[in-house]
Amino acid sequence: MKLKQLSVIAMALTMTACQQQLGIGIKMENMNDSVAPGTDFYQYACGGWIKNNPLKPEYARFGSFDAVAENNREQIRTLIEELAANKNEKGSLAQKIGDLYAMMMDSTRQNKDGVAPILPDLQAIANLEGRDAIISFMNTEQLRGGRHIISCGIGADMMNSTENMVEIGQGGLTLGNKDYYVKDDPAMQKIRDAYRKHIVNMFRLVGDSDEDATRKMEAVMAIETRMAIGSRSRVELRDPASNYHKMAFTTLKADYPGFDWDEFFESQLITDLDSLSVGQPEAVKEAIAILNETSEQALKDWMQWRLLSSAASTLGDEVYAESFDFNGRVMSGRQEIQPRWKRSVNTVNGILGEAVGELYVKKYFPAENKARMQQLVKNLQVALAERIDQQEWMSDSTKIRAKEKLNAFHVKIGYPDKWRDYSKLTIDPSKTLYELMKDVSEWATRDEVERRYKKPVDDEEWYMTPQTVNAYYNPTTNEICFPAGILQYPFFDMSADDAFNYGAIGVVIGHEMTHGFDDQGSQFDKDGNFNNWWAEGDDKRFKEHTQTMVDFFNGIEVLPGLMANGELTQGENIADHGGLKIAYTAFKNATKDNPLPTVNGLTPEQRFFLAYAGVWAQNITEENIRQLTTTDPHSLGEWRVNGALPQIDAWYEAFNITEDDPMFIPKEKRVNIW
Repeated sequence: MKLKQLSVIAMALTMTACQQQLGIGIKMENMNDSVAPGTDFYQYACGGWIKNNPLKPEYARFGSFDAVAENNREQIRTLIEELAANKNEKGSLAQKIGDLYAMMMDSTRQNKDGVAPILPDLQAIANLEGRDAIISFMNTEQLRGGRHIISCGIGADMMNSTENMVEIGQGGLTLGNKDYYVKDDPAMQKIRDAYRKHIVNMFRLVGDSDEDATRKMEAVMAIETRMAIGSRSRVELRDPASNYHKMAFTTLKADYPGFDWDEFFESQLITDLDSLSVGQPEAVKEAIAILNETSEQALKDWMQWRLLSSAASTLGDEVYAESFDFNGRVMSGRQEIQPRWKRSVNTVNGILGEAVGELYVKKYFPAENKARMQQLVKNLQVALAERIDQQEWMSDSTKIRAKEKLNAFHVKIGYPDKWRDYSKLTIDPSKTLYELMKDVSEWATRDEVERRYKKPVDDEEWYMTPQTVNAYYNPTTNEICFPAGILQYPFFDMSADDAFNYGAIGVVIGHEMTHGFDDQGSQFDKDGNFNNWWAEGDDKRFKEHTQTMVDFFNGIEVLPGLMANGELTQGENIADHGGLKIAYTAFKNATKDNPLPTVNGLTPEQRFFLAYAGVWAQNITEENIRQLTTTDPHSLGEWRVNGALPQIDAWYEAFNITEDDPMFIPKEKRVNIW
């Protein structure tokens, strides 16, 4: 449903009498008032929570999001275990959910099977003869959970957003990010050393000798390092224009020779291909060179590794423990493996997410929550329109187009109107867990091709499940989505007043709206097409303002010698900034005729900012700080507070922050966007 333009300021969500009866939502024990707001607002607002919620060894980071996700997982566990305990009709969703969970929970069977299920596939790779046979096997196995050095997917064409398009691009990196392979600082060298040991240990567990395991490790490191050098960084991948190269299929074959493209796409069930986009041309060319120049033995070693590493959770406790030792302890600082039931719930959520989501919302998502969210979204849209009008750097014609885009937002709240079809997915409990996951991988690929290839974009599709504790903006459908999972405390509280809800979920709403106007989203028009809708000079002035944000975050030292990455986090920082300004404007609009009282010595304005900060309360390991700073486009929780609030004039007014306070930034140096 497209929202029509709102011409008047929305009234408060509830009448004054109702507001007076509502709580403030702020839990005083979560604060630390021994720290002054202008010295360290994160500690002032969240210090009590941080002290009272020490990091559990199964977590690398535990914060408000994780606390809500834990609650959701407990609720989902109850729903799933009820299904698993019943005798369900074969082929029903209840059977699929229940049997998948039971298979994941069956540690006795998994440990009895051990690595045996994967050995035939590893041997099949070892027996391959000839480069053509090796590459053909790599192509085919990609359908059933293997990994390829070239990525392939189907999504909206950003130049014609109503139509889906095939895209290929860089791949092949087990560690995901090129920095882990190419940076030479001591921390990255330590991770690479641990990765080498991990590869050797994993091959030993499937019966390889030390000599063979070491040879395979060297082959993996050589291939992945070469691929990393040819790949783009996370910052480079953020630029839509430079990662889009649409061409005819015949042009692909002419410009990227040395690879059988017909066989590659046919193995992915893509036939009669007429056009596609090459996301990262130089990386694809390097991948072809690797496939043609690397020894056949090394290619087989790499294929075995990618298959083994991706299947680690299906081969018994010993293999999983080794996988966790590297991916958990080394990479993120987690100290303990999660309980099996949590991992099992996560797997069911990952495979049958909307089926579980349908059960979840029926039991845990009241209709009144959705209604109040719908009103909040409308109020935030009005506030953003006001903010657009107030921007002195933006011309009138651009403001008109910006508001057209705002009013064209497709809003999704709670859960989808139509649920995903899982009828072609078979969960056969007679199979080993390894074989079942291969079946699931093939189903997922077939399902994507059937739903998207040469099909129009389904703007009713959800890219998060209802039980997810998160939200998103998608530029090609110009949609904002707020799953039911996030619509609970500390993000949303039906019993709390507007100061709390606008400061918490209101900023989340404003954040997602602002993504439509951040450094990436602003390049897409109201119909979701990549299109410059800005008047001449406006985009230049916009970049000047956003550069202030980039420079500020680049100056933050998150660990000794490790600086934040303002370029990588630019979009999310802009969205936090815009979300705060929009939500604050909406909050003041909603309460201007019926002001809220001061409670517990806290004014409504102060409670707004405390509610925002509370969303980002967390404890985190140093390893995870380093990992997220390298890979995550979001700033760390501490800096989503202490980096964002000093840019907001209203925060200074609410807490009487002066130039004598350490967090003070002179007004002329503050970020001022939206």
